[in-house]
This record gives sequence, C-alpha cells and structure tokens, in this order.
Amino acid sequence: MSHNAGFQATLDLDGRQCLVIGGDEEAVDKITRLLDAGAKITVVHPTLHVDLRKLTASGKIIHRGRNFRSTDAQDCVLILNVLKDDLALAKSLYELAKTERFLVWSMDQAEYSTLLMPALVKRGPLRMAISTSGTAPALARVLRENFESVFDEEFDQFLDWLGALREELKKTEASDRRRRDRLIDAVDGFALTATLRYPNSWKLSEQQEIEQVGKEGG
Repeated sequence: MSHNAGFQATLDLDGRQCLVIGGDEEAVDKITRLLDAGAKITVVHPTLHVDLRKLTASGKIIHRGRNFRSTDAQDCVLILNVLKDDLALAKSLYELAKTERFLVWSMDQAEYSTLLMPALVKRGPLRMAISTSGTAPALARVLRENFESVFDEEFDQFLDWLGALREELKKTEASDRRRRDRLIDAVDGFALTATLRYPNSWKLSEQQEIEQVGKEGG
C-alpha cells in the first residue's frame, strides 16, 4: 500500500492568523497547540467547549458563534477543520485553499488536506512529531502516549541544562568547531532504549495467514 509521507517541517505561526472550525474537545487540542506556537486564533462554531469559552473570555482566542463562511479564510495562513463528518465542508475548504493560498487540514479527510497533523509528544522545549503518513492514526496516538511516559521530569531538567550550556558557549567560546564538540560531548552517553510489544490481534492475523497459505498449497 502506497502512502505519501509528505515533507516533515515545522511551521512558524508566531503572530500569524489561524482558523479552527469546530468547538469540541478535538478543537481544544488543536487550539492548545496553536497557542503554544504563538498563533492568533479565531474559532468558528455555533457552540464551544467550556475550555474554549474560558479562552474566549480571557481574550486568548476570538469566537464566531456560527457556521463557517468563505470570508472567514481571509488573511489566514492555516485552517484546521475538526468537523470530521462534514465531507462537503472538507471539499469546499480544499478548493478554497487553492485560490486563497492557505494551508488546510480536515480531520480524517487526508485527501482534502494540504498537510498532515502528526501526534505530538511535548516535554519542556521538546517537540517530537509522530506520523504514520495517514496509515494508522490510532498507532500514532499510542506511540505518543508511550513516549510521553518515557520523557520524565529529569529529562526536562537535562534539556534545560543543555540549553543553558549552549547559550553559555555562545558567549564564551569563539570557535564554532570547539563549541560544537563541547555540545556533542555533553550528550555523549545519553540513550533511549525501547522494547516493542505487538497486540494479540496482529499475532493472530499472522497465524491465520500462514494457515491459509498452507491450505492453498495443499
């Protein structure tokens, strides 16, 4: 099965206008990520999750209590549509993106999206994006949950220490090579180890395929 893995990159959304269509828990997750990126956010939906109502009241996001209109896309660089059951909306957004030149993501509608939304692991400044190229979003979610349990508070402190060391070396070490070598030495010995455990459903399917091949082969 062929899938477009895309081109992995990080968008600079600091101070840029973004739009979220939808007002449920999924919208909360996406808006939280956009706020973390420093985006200016407008959310369009007749109703809002309680967390989004609080963000609106505090002035962190703008709410338009109605359905999406094409004029809402004006000046947007990114639109996230979490209304996964509205195929007509996903199609119209995809076509509108071609003329208005914005990026669009519609939940569970990869064919009508111009970018993928990976599962995101966050720990301090760390951002680890996990994508299965649309093949298995449920697995990406499980991987995110597993990694989040691995990166503990000590890792957060270690990352802060590395950041402080880098800033110090910028001021005290004129040589780029020696500065790079010092930073490489600082992470020498750090390692991430893991053990993969597969579900019974996968093991049973493999066994069934082997048995079927045996039957067909006589």
